[in-house]
Amino acid sequence: MSTSTAAQPRGHGFGTGPVFLASISTILGAVMFLRFGYAVAHAGILGTFFIILLGHAVTIPTALAIAEIATNRRVEGGGEYFIISRSFGTTIGGAIGISLYLSQAISVAFYMIAFAEAFSPLAGWFQETLGVPFDPRIVSLPATVALVVLVLTKGANLGVRALGVVASILAASLVMFFMGEGSPEIRPESVPLLSGLENPDPFMLVFAIVFPAFTGMTAGVGLSGDLAEPGKSIPRGIMAATFTGMLVYVFVVLKLGTSASPEALASDQLIMARIAVWGPIIPIGLAAATLSSAIGSILVAPRTLQALAGDAVLPLPRANRFLSMGVGAANEPRNATLITGAIALVFVFLGSVDMVARIVSMFFMVTYGALCAISFLEHFAARPSYRPSFRSKWYLSLTGAVMCVILMLQMDLLFAVAAMVVMTGLYLVIRRSRGGQDDLSAIFHGVMTQATRYLQVRLQKEQSPDWRPALIAVSPRTFDRTSPIQMLEWLCHRYGFGMYLHYIKGVLERRTWDESREVQKRLVQAMTQRKGALFVDTMISPSMRTALAQSLQMPGISGMENNSALFEFGVHDPPQVLDEVVEGVRMAAVPRLNTLVLRHGENFFGARRTIHVWLTWHDTRNANLMILLAYILLGHRDWKDGQINLLVAHPKGQMAERRREIHEMITEGRLLISEKNVLFIGTEDGIDFERLVEARSAMADLVMMGFTLERLERRGADTFRRFPELRDVLFVHAADRVVIE
Repeated sequence: MSTSTAAQPRGHGFGTGPVFLASISTILGAVMFLRFGYAVAHAGILGTFFIILLGHAVTIPTALAIAEIATNRRVEGGGEYFIISRSFGTTIGGAIGISLYLSQAISVAFYMIAFAEAFSPLAGWFQETLGVPFDPRIVSLPATVALVVLVLTKGANLGVRALGVVASILAASLVMFFMGEGSPEIRPESVPLLSGLENPDPFMLVFAIVFPAFTGMTAGVGLSGDLAEPGKSIPRGIMAATFTGMLVYVFVVLKLGTSASPEALASDQLIMARIAVWGPIIPIGLAAATLSSAIGSILVAPRTLQALAGDAVLPLPRANRFLSMGVGAANEPRNATLITGAIALVFVFLGSVDMVARIVSMFFMVTYGALCAISFLEHFAARPSYRPSFRSKWYLSLTGAVMCVILMLQMDLLFAVAAMVVMTGLYLVIRRSRGGQDDLSAIFHGVMTQATRYLQVRLQKEQSPDWRPALIAVSPRTFDRTSPIQMLEWLCHRYGFGMYLHYIKGVLERRTWDESREVQKRLVQAMTQRKGALFVDTMISPSMRTALAQSLQMPGISGMENNSALFEFGVHDPPQVLDEVVEGVRMAAVPRLNTLVLRHGENFFGARRTIHVWLTWHDTRNANLMILLAYILLGHRDWKDGQINLLVAHPKGQMAERRREIHEMITEGRLLISEKNVLFIGTEDGIDFERLVEARSAMADLVMMGFTLERLERRGADTFRRFPELRDVLFVHAADRVVIE
């Protein structure tokens, strides 16, 4: 099947030649003839060389990125739009594609107006003969109509043949230019390596005026649907055109700088005609260059629009059907050509597209930046499905993308911001029309996967010296209560990482697995609605004991080992639930995990304003962990108005030493605890400690109490039934002492 498909002709079945001709004839266009002399006058030979290098810092990475992406998959009609949409998705590709299409369509008008300027030497004769002033639209409007009719009736075949003719004229004009010497009155006294003018224009202004000369190298990509082997023709054609154009630019700058003075270069936009062996060849070459660029645009723009409509990107279904229709075996985009011609005629009639040309340049820059970004992201994501036969370098693609953004802002801040706003608006409209399809998340999925892989391995090798919570919780009661997940979210907000596993009783079989996947989807949706930052999943196991045994040995998802386990039970739960908690605490002690046991009732943490932390003579190891957890809780917005009350209960004989330790902990540890919120309680033998705690903390929204494994072994489940008058209680056991620095 694949062999048969590959043997089928694609469109007109063009080779590399049309790609090269379409690109080089757009590169060597109106800007080279009309503005390179201006650039040499105001920036000098060295400055113009730097402009060429700066421009190609964008175009060469883009050309390499296109060559790379084009060899990764079968490229069809739509050129740059196809490449972007199949890599970024139709929503983002559509936003960029519409902007690209408008740039290409308006470029037809821009080139036809420049084509009319080639007839300006005949303005005097025209006025003497007809008695009316010369208006370039007298040439540009009929020429645009003729061009559209020609493409509509003869199709791309005639356009490609015309490209060959105008490229030959363009080559002849350049040869005659290089053969000329220029008249003595314009020759420079010395070669201007830097600007020879008294008040030259700023460098970035000169760059902005000259930059459109570098934007034509992707013109040939638009013929992708008519190429026999786009994977070969596109890389070869655009790379050859890019480097040929850069070489020609260098020699043109050298010839201008050594043949004419800065004053002559600045005052005569057709200075090349005064240098060439035969002067009229330059206006003829200008006409050929602009006409070839217009032909390239009128061939490419309709194919971009046809591809957009074929993907149903436009929000109007009827417009998609009308514009996606093609004619003949080559699928000529006749309807799209009609629309493109109408847009071009409107802007030609306006006569001046200076402001529009600036917007067009911005949208071209957006396209180039997107192409470079695709290449960079694909390198970084390292997807197995991305296997181009030609590979660029990731740092070149990144450089191209960054340069596009920088140059856009430097060239014209207003239009750069406008281009970005328009692109964002197009994306939102297309996303809504496609049922909320969000390609942005899909773009970074591979990148995030690769980054996570790298970071997890790196974090495991280099453990952080700072302690932070890495909590794991397992419970079958996920959908019956919210307090445990809420506590896990608070403790892992910003500073830590939490993993919550919903326990499903049973053995691993198709039924339980399908159930687990449905539950996992519900958990992810719930976390999305809560805007929580927990990793959620399911655990299938015959018993809670085996589920805990499995989960407590699991590696940390964040790259750091789990260092704490959270257990929970409600005050109305049956005794067997608390027995499971006790068993879980004992199991967590084996891998030396810190253990947190949340006893929750119906208060749901009240107003979330007061946290009481009790430190007793048994909490030498637990104290730092409890204080740090309380501090982490206050960092969450739900506890933004909360405060920590530290209640220190010690025998009276040890109170002085304990005061000093607590004071150092608060001041040196930079904890959000005021000295006035620290209460020292001297205890004596025979005191009813349980009643003391309940009297002081009965109204607290959360109480933290320490416990030890030794007392758990003696008292069992009663360890967590203590203080029944308190509301929500978090019992804390530290496997090792946590250092607060």
